[in-house]
Amino acid sequence: MTTSSKRMKVFLLSPALMNGVRAKQLMSPHAQFTVAQSFRSDAGVPIAEAFSFMSCLYFRGKMAYAEKFASPPPGWVGTGIYVITPGFGLVSPDWNLNAARMRQLQQTPVDPKSRAYRKPLEDHAEALAKDIGRLDADACVVLLGSVATGKYVDLLWPIFQERLLYPRSFAGIGDMSRGALMLRAARSGEELDYDPIESMLFKHAARRRI
Repeated sequence: MTTSSKRMKVFLLSPALMNGVRAKQLMSPHAQFTVAQSFRSDAGVPIAEAFSFMSCLYFRGKMAYAEKFASPPPGWVGTGIYVITPGFGLVSPDWNLNAARMRQLQQTPVDPKSRAYRKPLEDHAEALAKDIGRLDADACVVLLGSVATGKYVDLLWPIFQERLLYPRSFAGIGDMSRGALMLRAARSGEELDYDPIESMLFKHAARRRI
């Protein structure tokens, strides 16, 4: 099943890797590049900017794609783009990330069994689902992140159900390929096709029964 790109939609972006080389570069007290200097300030740096530095292809691709194709319902407050953050739930791309918040992100396991991760994400997703239902009964939520594990889907699907979609072309390709794919789509203006996450869950369940 392919869902029309004409539907009103908001995007959920999975977080960048926060223990990689570029994360360490960002957090270095000696780093002099602009993003790192902003990160060390009390105010911090917008999380989309920090994550795009830490994940220079995958998250940057997700952000460019979401900025191009987000179409929240009329009356929506914000851009219709949300970043999944361990310990903080869903935040806007301009939410400021500083050293204290980064420590909490790093210390919160991305695991549905962890209450510190699960509770904020569920609370924000439920509020988002209510707002969507109030403004547009047909609007959808597109997850730009892993659907092969339960770290996002197990929490989000029970809340959004048939509204929750993912890019069909994500199946079977790695993060770098996904990032490049989304950058190309954003530049060309040709939106990807989406499938319901529900259909993917049913396929996995069927395979387990065989």
